[in-house]
Amino acid sequence: MSTFVSTERRDAVALVTIDNPPMNALSAALLDELEAEIDALDADADVRAIVLRGGGERAFVAGADIKEFPALRESASEGGSARGIQRLGHRMDGCDTPFVAAIHGYCLGGGLELAMCCDVRVCADDATLGQPEIKLGLIPGGGGTQRLPRLVGRARALEIVLGCEDFAADLAERYGYLNRALPAEALGPFVDRLARRIASFPAEAIALAKRSVDAAELPTEAGLVEEAHCFNLTLGTAAAQARMRRFMEAGGQTRDVELDLGALIARLSDED
Repeated sequence: MSTFVSTERRDAVALVTIDNPPMNALSAALLDELEAEIDALDADADVRAIVLRGGGERAFVAGADIKEFPALRESASEGGSARGIQRLGHRMDGCDTPFVAAIHGYCLGGGLELAMCCDVRVCADDATLGQPEIKLGLIPGGGGTQRLPRLVGRARALEIVLGCEDFAADLAERYGYLNRALPAEALGPFVDRLARRIASFPAEAIALAKRSVDAAELPTEAGLVEEAHCFNLTLGTAAAQARMRRFMEAGGQTRDVELDLGALIARLSDED
């Protein structure tokens, strides 16, 4: 039985809530529970999208559990981060199932690093984000110095890490480490709609799209080869063949249907 993590299923969407009052600090025990839950959900063929959120009204995750930091120094010679955020992020990178972070309240330090492990980040516009580690004489150690530059570029990453200032959601959105900053009351409905839309598409296509987009970090030619390979794999799936057949039978690529193509695409998902 989980102490810090609970999951609610909404059809093909799993809503995973981190609940460690008062600010959902990431302890080693919490990270172990979260990794186990992610393992189980990624292995479940009926789950096609995972939403990660914080319990309570105050925070998504306000950081790692600082009480455990002394043990990190003692375990450093063992070659691993006792916080486990790097390990968890690596596991999430390898998941076929996409992750959407629904961020509210404080999202700081390890909490922001956890959010950056997600594939999509949507945030309430009254949230506060930042990497405050240098204030403690530390650096972000849960992947922050590696993931942040990939999202916002080197100069902005250094501004965030070295400046240690809190960032408002609208600025974080402009910098590129959020997909969207929305009014707080719109956060839940938007994330629910997005996750349900993602989950309505074929699981094989979702997994291969994520794999192909990740290949963009390779040299361009190698990334294009991987993209072509993933595209060819989707062509061979039963779901793609069935949907393409139904698309053409319903009048796809005819003038009248193309004028309202969205309705046909939605119908294809409803018929699965």
